[in-house]
Order: sequence, then C-alpha cells, then structure tokens
Amino acid sequence: MKLIIAEKPDQASTLCASFQRVKRDGYFEVKANELFPNGAYFTWAIGHLTQLCPPEVYRQEWKKWSLTMLPIIPDKFKYEVTKSKAKQFQTIKTLLHQNQVTEVIHAGDAGREGELIIRNIIALAGVKKPLKRLWISSLTKAAIYDGFQKLLDDEQTKNLYFEAYSRACADWLVGMNASRVYTLLLKEKGMNDVFSAGRVQTPTLALIVQREKEIEAFKPEPFWEIIATFKVNGKTYKGKWHNDQQTRVTKQELALKIAEFCKEKSALIKEIETERKEYQPPLLFNLSALQATANKAFKFSPKKTLDIAQSLYQKGIISYPRSDSTYVTKGEAELFPGILTRLGSFEQYKDLFPTPKQSILQNTRYVNEKKVTDHYAIIPTEQVVDPFRLSQDEQKIYDLIIRRLIAAHYDKAIYDYSTLITLVDGRAEFITKGKQQIQEGWRKVIFQNEKEKDELLPNVNKDEVGHVHKVDIKEGKTQPPKRYTEGQLITLMKTAGKHLDNDELEKILSQVEGLGTEATRAGIITMLKERKYIDIKKNQVYATDKGKVLIEAVGDHILASAEMTAKWEQRLAEIGDGRASAGHFMELTKKLSAKIVADAIEHASSWQFEGIEIDSIQRTKSKYTIGKKLGKCKLCSGDVVDKGEFYGCTNYKTSKCSFTISKKILGKKITQANIKKLLTEGQTDMVKGFKKGERSFDAILEWKNNKIEFLFTNSN
Repeated sequence: MKLIIAEKPDQASTLCASFQRVKRDGYFEVKANELFPNGAYFTWAIGHLTQLCPPEVYRQEWKKWSLTMLPIIPDKFKYEVTKSKAKQFQTIKTLLHQNQVTEVIHAGDAGREGELIIRNIIALAGVKKPLKRLWISSLTKAAIYDGFQKLLDDEQTKNLYFEAYSRACADWLVGMNASRVYTLLLKEKGMNDVFSAGRVQTPTLALIVQREKEIEAFKPEPFWEIIATFKVNGKTYKGKWHNDQQTRVTKQELALKIAEFCKEKSALIKEIETERKEYQPPLLFNLSALQATANKAFKFSPKKTLDIAQSLYQKGIISYPRSDSTYVTKGEAELFPGILTRLGSFEQYKDLFPTPKQSILQNTRYVNEKKVTDHYAIIPTEQVVDPFRLSQDEQKIYDLIIRRLIAAHYDKAIYDYSTLITLVDGRAEFITKGKQQIQEGWRKVIFQNEKEKDELLPNVNKDEVGHVHKVDIKEGKTQPPKRYTEGQLITLMKTAGKHLDNDELEKILSQVEGLGTEATRAGIITMLKERKYIDIKKNQVYATDKGKVLIEAVGDHILASAEMTAKWEQRLAEIGDGRASAGHFMELTKKLSAKIVADAIEHASSWQFEGIEIDSIQRTKSKYTIGKKLGKCKLCSGDVVDKGEFYGCTNYKTSKCSFTISKKILGKKITQANIKKLLTEGQTDMVKGFKKGERSFDAILEWKNNKIEFLFTNSN
C-alpha cells in the first residue's frame, strides 16, 4: 500500500478526487484502482508542520537576549513539530509507521519549499521507506494521472531539498543574530522595540529607505517651456522650443527673451522624420510579472495576487503559480489550440477569435524546452472554465493569464513615431512629435491602462514656410523621484535593485540574480508591513521611521547589500542544481553572522538618527506604551493615556469624555514627550515638517478654545 503526502488538505483532496475514497480523520483512504492496485492513503501537511528549533533548545542560556551571548551558532540545526499542528503530524507519523505502507509518495508543491516541508515530516517521523516524487505543474485530472504514472526517483529532487534546507538555516542564522544585536543596541539608544533583520528583508528595506531619502532630499527647481503656435499654408500646429534635445530653461528671463524673439517671425519646416517601431506580444507570465501587472491594473498587493493564483491552481484551471519561467515546453504548446477553442466560446473573448496564428509551437519566444526551469510559465490549463463563474478577484487574475496566452497568438503591434522640426527666423528650433498606429496586433487583446491615441503631425512638407501665430510660456517645477508601488517593488527585488520601468516587463531576464525567489518575495513585502518598517498608502510604498532607523544603523554593511544577497541566491540555486556544496555555503553563512554582530557592536557608538522621530519607536502592547499615563485631560481632568493609535482620556467609558489627539497630524508623529508638555504647559515644542498639500511648515501645537491649534512663531 502507498502513502501519498500532499502539502495542503485541498490539494490532497484534488489528487484523489477521481478515485473511490473514504474520508478519515486527517486523511483519505482510497480503494484499490488502476493506479493503486492495493489502495492508498492520501494525507496532508498544513503548510509547514515543522520549524527550526529556537535557540534555547541548543543551549538554555541562549534564551536570554544578551550581547554577550552573540553570535548564536548551533553546531547542527534541528527541526521540531509546530505545536499548533501536532495532531496532523501525529496522523502522518502513524500512517508512515503502518506495516502495510510499503512506499511513500512525496506530493508536496513541485518546488523547493514543498521539497523541504514533506521531507522534514518524514525525517522527524523517523521512517525510512522507499520514496518517490510526484512532480506536476497543474492539478487537472490528466496532469495528476500522468504524474502518478511518471513518478520521479527520490534522488532526482534531493538537491532541491538541500537548497531549501540551506536557505532556511541561513535565514535563521542571519535573522536570529542580526535581529538580536540591532534590537539590543537600539534599545540602548532609547528604542524599546524589536528590530527584525534578515538576509532578504533588510536589503529590500534598504532599497525603499534609499528612495525615501532621495525624495526627502529633493529640492524642486522651477523651469519654463516655450510653446509656439505655427501657421503654415493654412495648417495650424504647436511646437516646443528645444536646444540640443533640452526643452526646459531654468531662468524666466531667458524664456521671456526667447518668446519675444519668436513673436510673428517666419517659420521654416526644417526636418520631418519618421521612425517605425515594432512591439512583439508580451511574454507569458511568471509570478513576478503577474504580480507586477495585477498591481498596476488592479492595485492588488503581491500577496493577494499569489493567493488568488494559488486558488485558481488548486481549482485546476491554471498551472503552478510560483514559477520563474516565461516559457513552455512543446507538450504544453500542443494543447494551446484546444484551450483557445474553448476560450473562444465565451462571450467576452469571441471578438478575439479566430487568432491570426493558429499555433505558436515553433515560436521560440514562448516555446523553449531549455529555458523551462522547474516549472513552465503560468498559463490556463485545458480545464477551461467561464471566468464569470469565479469570484470577481479570481476573474481579474484568470483574465490576465488568458489574455497573455491569446496575445501570444497575435501579430506584433506597429507604430510610426514622427518628429517635425520647425526653424524660427533661422535660429530658434521647435520640436513637434506625432505617433500613429500602423498595426494594432496584440494590443487588441490586452487592455492598456492608457489607450495610446494617434497624435498625427500636420500635413506639411519639408522646406514649407509659414509664420509664428503666437507664443506661450509654460511654467513648471521639477518633480521628486516617485515612490515605488508594490508591483514595482517585486520587479526591483527580482532585478536586485536595478529598476526596470517596462510596462510589459519583457526585459526581465528569466535567469536573474535577485532578492528572494518567486515564492518568497510577496511574503517579504508582507513581513515588512507587519513589522512596521513600511506603510502602503494608495499603492505607494513609504518607509517608516522604524525602517529608517534600522537601515541607518545597518549602514552600507553587507546586511543591506542587494548585490551580495543576490549572489547568495545564485549560490543557493547552484546547490539546488547540484553544482555547489551546502556545507561550504553554511560555513560561509556562520562567518557572515559573526561579522554582522561584530560590525554592529563596533559602529553603534557612531550611529546618528537626525531627522528621524525615535521617541515613538516603542514596542506595541508593552508596559512602556499602551496605557502609559501622560498627564491630565484638558476637558475632565481624567488621565490621558497612550491608546496605541491615538492618545485619549480614560474617562471615555464612564463619562463619554471625547478628549483624543491623533498620533499623526499632517504627516508628523506627535511624540509622548510633546503630549506631556501640551497637557502640562498648554503647548508642545516646535514640531518641524507638517505637510499640507505641497506646502511644508513648522509649528507649535497649542491647546486653545478646547481644541488643538497651530501656533506659528515670527520665524515662520
């Protein structure tokens, strides 16, 4: 009898849905059938049933957070069962030990983490029985049946286990030591909070903080543009003054001088140039591209997109979502015509069929066996469903994946980009640009956020002469760098900090050294949110004061290096391919952990946190913050306390006293120290950096007329 261990309950259910079965407590018992002549048990993990042991399991004194105990480096790592999932582990262990179970089939997700989850359970259960691996990229009936007929040998995926195990241990080592050393040292600076640090999360945070610094340091500069309206042989059009491709001038006097010079002067059509550009259909989706596209189109967080894609995968209607490949094999490509035929029967796609190309089997832009990694691109499976049968969010993600596949069967899009140069009085040049769609191609299939409209040049010819009808001056200001969106952050992590601003994400290499993996990037961003290092507002990523403090402390040391972390990911991938030693990697990681601790201790005395609100960085739900008395209420003389998100009166429940003060006013955090001063003296210290619209100002907060008011000094 065979025991099949899946990664999640619903996956186990899907794997054995075609067989006659009986539901038991924690597993399915499958009756004898063609694939399992002696019957089978199908059971499941609940994600990670095991975890790396905490420090005190190795040495009791490591439980205490102390600089003298660092670095914490176990001789050999140990796993333990997660307490909340002990019952299911016991179920699996009992099944593994049954005498009638003669072979185990590992049916975790076909990837590194799945490899680790199931093998750890088997190891902790203390069983050594023949092991086979189910490796499939979709959960359709056909894929499941084919997968069970073509099981892999244990050794074929063992290196992926070594890679995942090495990654987990390296993350534990770096995270445990870095988090403790920075938490302890920053506590000495007055910040009583936990500062989690890690091999991937810290360099990712460093990229966000760097952009925040660029925005804060930016000083807008005024500029002026000169726009002329021309009349040439009855045709009217506009042009923008330029000099050596630069259209802006930094002095108003110069702009006025140029405008005055051009008024009512003669105008000559000096040049007309047209450049034709061709755009190939976008690549099929890998997870990063899907997350970035869904974020741009729907403002979905990367985690939300992954969760929805996982749900679609478990329904059997898309392929494995945690893929880093944008290619498929010939076997998948041969199924596309049938998939497209089914899609063409749905009302929302009818006008896209028939597609210009019936097959892409020979198109190496999409079909390339050598470039398919563990999994092929994310595609709709042959188990096609009408999107309208899905939830609204599932419809959106499913539709994106469907349209990418349809677009691959369309022709390229072609545009003509034209440039017209007008010469005024033989001296001043003005540029006019135009654009015309020559062939719609795949753009018929994929909706663009901004539909590109034709901007036709006037029907004029070179050397024609006219005159300047009028001249306008347009004033503007330079803009600071834009904050990253969550989608851009995923792309940034994939490219190890090299920002690619490409709508179709075609230039993202399939084999790139990045931060984290396809499967972990969304989780890293979620972790940064949960640990209060970043805020997401209107899909824009902001670094918090807590995040700024950590990166200021880490400085330019290796822990914040995106490039170095990317190289670690490359080495881990080499372990997975069997080209590098896990043992050697772990020795290097142990040395690195010791260096992180030593560097932090050495440089702590020189840390400066100018411009960062450090008073408010205190552990939430601790005796130091929540409930702390700050003074007497201005309305009822009750106690004003810290209530987490705001300061409020303790008499609210008894007398409905309405006294509250928000912890953030016009973008500035109001510290406990200032609240104390307000309650005792009626005024705070000067608070710098309030922001209202584009205006920034400094002010004192004053209690006046039973409310908070701004008090401006003469210097303001």
